[in-house]
Amino acid sequence: MSVGTSRPATDSQAPPRRQGAGAIGNGVLTPAMAGLATIGAATSLTGVVQGAAWFGYVIVVTVLVGCTGLALRALRLPSPAVGGAQLLVLLFLVTGAFTGSGILAIIPGPAALGELDDVLGRAFEQIRTGLPPVEASAPILCLVTIAIGLVAILVDTLAVAAGAPAATGLILLCVYAVPSALAGELLPWWTFVFGAASFAALLAADGSHRHRNWRNRTAPGTAASPGTTSTPAAVVAASLVVGLIAGSTVTAIGTEGSLPGSGSGTQNVPGGLGVNPFTSLRGMLDQGETVELFRVRGLRDGERKLLRAFTLDTYRPNEGWGLPDGPMPAGVPANGPLPAAPGDDGTGESREIRIEPVNWYDLWLPVYGSPRGLRDVSDGWYYDRISGAVFRERRQRPGAYVEVASLREPTKAQLRQAPPGTRQIPAGYTDPGALDPRVTALAQRLTSGRTNNFDRAEAIWRYFSAENGFVYDTATAPVSDSDALADFLLNGKRGFCEQYASSMAVMLRAVGIPSRVAVGFTTGYDSGRYRSITSQDAHAWVEVYFGGLGWVSFDPTPLSDGRGFVPPYLRPDDVAGDQAEQQGQEVPSATTESQVPQQQQAQQDTEQDNAAAAGEGDGAPAWSGWGALLAALAAAAVTAAGLTFARRVGPAARHRQSGRRIPAWLTPVAAGLWLLSLALLAWWWHWSVAVALLAVAAVVAGPSAVRQAQRRHRLRQIEQRLPSAADAAWDELLDECTDRGIEIPRTDTVRTAAQKVAQRHRLDDQGKNDLRTVVSTVERSWYGQDAQAGAAEPEFASAFHGLRDSLARTAPISLRARLLPRSLLRRRRPRRS
Repeated sequence: MSVGTSRPATDSQAPPRRQGAGAIGNGVLTPAMAGLATIGAATSLTGVVQGAAWFGYVIVVTVLVGCTGLALRALRLPSPAVGGAQLLVLLFLVTGAFTGSGILAIIPGPAALGELDDVLGRAFEQIRTGLPPVEASAPILCLVTIAIGLVAILVDTLAVAAGAPAATGLILLCVYAVPSALAGELLPWWTFVFGAASFAALLAADGSHRHRNWRNRTAPGTAASPGTTSTPAAVVAASLVVGLIAGSTVTAIGTEGSLPGSGSGTQNVPGGLGVNPFTSLRGMLDQGETVELFRVRGLRDGERKLLRAFTLDTYRPNEGWGLPDGPMPAGVPANGPLPAAPGDDGTGESREIRIEPVNWYDLWLPVYGSPRGLRDVSDGWYYDRISGAVFRERRQRPGAYVEVASLREPTKAQLRQAPPGTRQIPAGYTDPGALDPRVTALAQRLTSGRTNNFDRAEAIWRYFSAENGFVYDTATAPVSDSDALADFLLNGKRGFCEQYASSMAVMLRAVGIPSRVAVGFTTGYDSGRYRSITSQDAHAWVEVYFGGLGWVSFDPTPLSDGRGFVPPYLRPDDVAGDQAEQQGQEVPSATTESQVPQQQQAQQDTEQDNAAAAGEGDGAPAWSGWGALLAALAAAAVTAAGLTFARRVGPAARHRQSGRRIPAWLTPVAAGLWLLSLALLAWWWHWSVAVALLAVAAVVAGPSAVRQAQRRHRLRQIEQRLPSAADAAWDELLDECTDRGIEIPRTDTVRTAAQKVAQRHRLDDQGKNDLRTVVSTVERSWYGQDAQAGAAEPEFASAFHGLRDSLARTAPISLRARLLPRSLLRRRRPRRS
């Protein structure tokens, strides 16, 4: 036969430009390296999010985005369609994992989108009020999933579709920039090592691919066209512009290094753990997980005092109270005797109080009463006598310290006789700013006929009562007025400590009484050996200045859960202290007044919320996480065994020595175990994610699995020298050609078909020799007297495997052809009459 001497095929018959042996591998390698680079950059979140649960979400969303892009590019869809599909898969994931109202659990409808918007709102509120590392609550996990999912889509598009993996460095750098700016400490060193190594691997994979394309170019002078050369350059230039813009805007949030109150003042959030220096008139109270912050020793039994972290003296209409614009005063070093606070003449008893911070990490150092001195305070802390705050330039975890303070509590008579004393403090403490006339009229009506500042302040304080329609709630009433303050005072009358304190302080200034909002903690609970203050004790109240007496606390918030108290100067003359403390509205979801620690209940609530949002309440098995780990270990073991076996056998002898051939079950078993581990891992968070993952895998891998099963069945017939071996070999050879895009009619003779195989697939010499053996065997089987004689020859199976190896070398199958084999769609026709 003339298989080796046939003339070359015409241009119309020529196959596509020859690809290198690694072309198929590169089609998977670059997206895989892009996903690994995304995961490597996402490890920087370990500095701003607690625990490791978020890392599982990062892996799942990155794998889903990468697999979606891999499958759709195999179908040769345009890049915009691939990116849109990846966004859709991301939306399905967050809908199924973080909402409970999706259509078929994962398809977002109006209700699911509204629920998702609420989840993201709570995430941003937790970021605004929290201190890194924040708790890995369901809203935070949702935000991390969306953010890293978008990053994965951008990196995948730049690295694979645009062919500019170097440009992804700017995107990945922005991922590092945000945690670096928010975290108070350096990120762990291994996050930078992992991120740099994964990015280098992405660049190396792309460089290897470009070198292979250059080496396998079809003719001299056929280098990349100007259009293809300029595309990566344009992408790099555009990414550089986006990176510069993002670096100058987005990463500004959370940056440390300025004094408290510097800059705009309204956007700084120096206080963490739920303590926000900007008390808003609208919003919701994010109580978060209960964390013990301080242990206080030195207070007497039954003594109830408020622990002040800082004060707010600037009111902004429709926003609330905040720190003043511009830097804080220089202050004096806080380690030692301190200058007397306004109204403190230095007389009276000085008390020593030992405060032990437990989980406090901030730039404010809370104090009681009027500080007179501090001990055991490290360098860098400063005290401002006007605001009564102890602060530093950067956040720190302070050690235990001792405060020497005046805890003097004035009587009603002293307060009524006290002069206004406005000359002892800045004039700004009486400036109400631009107020709605209705608020001013209300304040004047409440204080009408009162002859001193204390009676005026008490009248305003008593206005915030149930008799006047006020209710304590963790959410404000729906907006019904353009002015937030008037809306709360006259219409809504529903809110929490920030609304009550903000409103009362403004009304006091409206009638000329100096006031400010203090932010800190309520009295906590008595543990027996010390008084414990937790994050649930975060509170805001009002301080009013009286000449000669200093700042006096007025708390208009009706707390009745054991944390608040009414001081003697605000109690009716005929009401005892314990009875007065029980007056007011019930706090929603509060514990009883037995001063039982609130940590356990709050922790249970937090765990229940996280479990419901993460899908554990939908029946996820507790063993799914361990099952995923075991499946992944088994998959890794099977994969390693296959690679080791392939290396020992070698490409030349892999199919020629049946005793050393790679077992056919290794590849499908490894793939199945990897898929099972991913499904169990997804089920750990939400069953719908696992179902979606299995559905996508079935759609993507189904046709390929059917073709693989068909191929293995035919190869088994050939190796076992069955009577149908020749038929199976010829069917498999024609299907291999069809999968490569070359259809060979079954009406052709064996030799005509063989010539087309050799020419169009450009078989090498070894492949042509093996093809001759296969053709001669098939002819003897079909047309000879003994149909089984040819197939029974021992060299037939070896020659057929060698022919397949030659096809793999000279005409490798594309990824698209592997996922959607054309031979499955071909209509079967009779081989011969």
